[in-house]
Amino acid sequence: MGILSAAVAAAATAVLERGTAKLPKENREPFERTNHRGEPVTLLEGPVAVLGALAGVAVSPKTPGKVKAAALVAGSVSGAVGAYDDLRGTTQAKGFRGHLTALQRGEVTSGSVKILGVGVAGLIAAAMLPRKSSGVKAVAGIVADGALIAGTANLTNLLDLRPGRALKAVTAVNAPLAVVNGPAGAVVGAAAAAAPSDLGERSMLGDCGANGLGALTGTALAAALPRPLKVLALGVVVALNLASEKVSFTKVIAETPVLDKIDQWGRRPR
Repeated sequence: MGILSAAVAAAATAVLERGTAKLPKENREPFERTNHRGEPVTLLEGPVAVLGALAGVAVSPKTPGKVKAAALVAGSVSGAVGAYDDLRGTTQAKGFRGHLTALQRGEVTSGSVKILGVGVAGLIAAAMLPRKSSGVKAVAGIVADGALIAGTANLTNLLDLRPGRALKAVTAVNAPLAVVNGPAGAVVGAAAAAAPSDLGERSMLGDCGANGLGALTGTALAAALPRPLKVLALGVVVALNLASEKVSFTKVIAETPVLDKIDQWGRRPR
């Protein structure tokens, strides 16, 4: 599944790079953003990576049907609402607090639509996963797994601020699970295919790619981890999401030598 994901993503990336280069500037603008260097990059990496990962999940022969269905729902819906935010979003409201404040004023932002969509997708995917418990314990498990899926999707998006950062994060999380979990292997394959363009600063995941791959990562964690490790993972994800409202991840990484070295792997020199 990882090989197929990588092949689909790589082929689609090559086609899109050639195709978009021939488009008039006005047709490229909706899919372009300015990166941290002030240079233009395309957001088309995101849809390509998500489609590649979803293809890998869909054909994974050893993935149980319920896990496969849950991953497809989480990845596709989260990627779709992320794409909506990419194309329709503004920078007037940022973070959970910003979007909630806007809602209190009666303003429905594209970001709030994305948050709701990712949250609902996470809960639906969690409800589709196989469970040994029933009753109240099952409901609690669904809520916790839904929070893990949605929280991982949002956290991945928060990391997509420098070339390769989000891809390195999802690869590090999924790689240990890839042998036994189809969605994890699919994410690793898609991330590997997207990495050259991302690290080369020609493209970025955007909300579509980050939310889609993040939701697939959360689904892999929810499906594969034993309960104690799943609780630990949820705690870390929630803590980092909350910390992001107060702390700049980019600043913390830059001030931590080990993290900064990892962050610089494969990137252009500063």
